Amino acid sequence: MDFTFLQHTLAALLRGLPLTLNLAVLSLLGGGVLALLLNLLRQNRYGSVFARFYVWLFRGTPLLIQIFMIYYGLGSLPAVRESVLWPLLRDPYWCGLIALVLNDAAYTSEILRGGLNAVSVQSLEAAKVSGMSRFTTLRRITLPLAVRQALPAYSNEIISMIKSTSLVSTISLMEMTGIADSIVSETFRALEVFISAAIIYLLLTVLVSKAVALLERRLSPYHVGARQ
Repeated sequence: MDFTFLQHTLAALLRGLPLTLNLAVLSLLGGGVLALLLNLLRQNRYGSVFARFYVWLFRGTPLLIQIFMIYYGLGSLPAVRESVLWPLLRDPYWCGLIALVLNDAAYTSEILRGGLNAVSVQSLEAAKVSGMSRFTTLRRITLPLAVRQALPAYSNEIISMIKSTSLVSTISLMEMTGIADSIVSETFRALEVFISAAIIYLLLTVLVSKAVALLERRLSPYHVGARQ
């Protein structure tokens, strides 16, 4: 194995790291907001039907197909090409980001729903007795407890979304996997190139796992009590 080539390849792949992180962070933020809205919709009878259908649709189909449907499928419709959305939907970056947000929202919605269901009735009753409004209860009691309960599962979603950004390389976005593909097509040295890409993804996974574990430890009531 040529370690000099491996070093140059790592440097080249790192140029795609900002785009990878950009897509991962924005998709997690957008997906988180949309997931919260989906869980709010579940409080309504008809909204619950829509939320369940949405989750079923985006969890039941591959993310790659969702990317293709948004980038290639919507672009094939004359009504879309003539609409005000066309400048957005003809850009591979926005199509990839939209697909990642929509997909992440479906999975995050279920993770958040599990966390919300784990909030005890006693906590909600105590908030009601103390005179908190529904919004204040949601902000100060329900969401903090739900996030703490859902954090271990959500860490897996963060890692999954970082790796899922590699799929946008199929629509010509030059994030790390896209750059790796271009280097392989030029050098035909797939082993060194994909080993380099795997090393970067592994390091990102380790960093996320350590960060979430630290956050989970800090949010633990036992840890807080020990510090006091």
